[in-house]
Amino acid sequence: MAKMTYIKAITDGLDQVLQDDPKTLIFGEDVGKNGGVFRTTQGLQDKYGEDRVFDTPLAESGILGMSIGLALTGWRPIPEIQFMGFTMEAVDSIGGQMSRNRFRMSGDVSMPITIRTPFGGGTHTAELHGDSLENLFVGIPGLRVVTPANPVDAKGMVISAVENNDPVLFMENLKLYRSMKDDVPDGHYTVPLDKANVVHEGSDITVVAYSAEVNEALKVADKLEKENISVEVIDLRSLSPIDNETIFKSIDKTHKVVIAQEAQKMAGVGAQVASAIAENDIMSLDAPIGRVAAPDSIFPFAMAENDWLPNADDIEEKVREILNY
Repeated sequence: MAKMTYIKAITDGLDQVLQDDPKTLIFGEDVGKNGGVFRTTQGLQDKYGEDRVFDTPLAESGILGMSIGLALTGWRPIPEIQFMGFTMEAVDSIGGQMSRNRFRMSGDVSMPITIRTPFGGGTHTAELHGDSLENLFVGIPGLRVVTPANPVDAKGMVISAVENNDPVLFMENLKLYRSMKDDVPDGHYTVPLDKANVVHEGSDITVVAYSAEVNEALKVADKLEKENISVEVIDLRSLSPIDNETIFKSIDKTHKVVIAQEAQKMAGVGAQVASAIAENDIMSLDAPIGRVAAPDSIFPFAMAENDWLPNADDIEEKVREILNY
């Protein structure tokens, strides 16, 4: 075990897959000599050479188009899109090509592509740098969408993503990169890409969240515990597919639920979770489904970012509302 930040855990996971499989390649804008804009790939080019960790032109469509060709010829590409907002330049590669190829070819050809991309607010980035765009991608069949909320999951899930034969959109939260540390196991280990995790057990109400909102929910659980209010917190980890069974099992125990996400509310992951609960487990609920999300507006400029982003106070307010229903 070693104490690692979230970002160092991802670096360690990438180092592991490069060591384990000579068919793995990392490429993107500035990921080579500079180690990426956040230094996530720092030192990997020196260790594995320019043929396996290399820079590309500033062309997201080219980066992901090349990834498809490499996957078709037996490689396991790990392209980096420098910020999630820049995936808009390559949506056809994701939604129109790599996500469909296994279906087109009757499963005879795999698309083992792991698209790494930072996202999320709270660090006062420029426009298009902090947007949470998972709402656009979770509805694409054939594409896995995952986002770890802590260093242990970050390393284990990036290894799982690279070893998986489906294309995976691996979302890395900017705010978490250097704001949290944990003891991370050495060497190779994996974390499932389709299993939610109960990160805090409780009996009075369930809070379902993902990425940075998991940590906001944990703050609420710790605070309310002093008032003898027991909050169960579930980290989705995988946004597509969603592990509904873990959610239903928790609701069958607590009978109340709040769903929290950083992204805008409209057509979000939270809406899908709420729909699944309403369709399959509504009789277990003693109160309406509570939701916490960002406003349905453009991501604001830095000066208004903290007012716009959902936080622990917002989750606590909604939890108390549902508990008192």
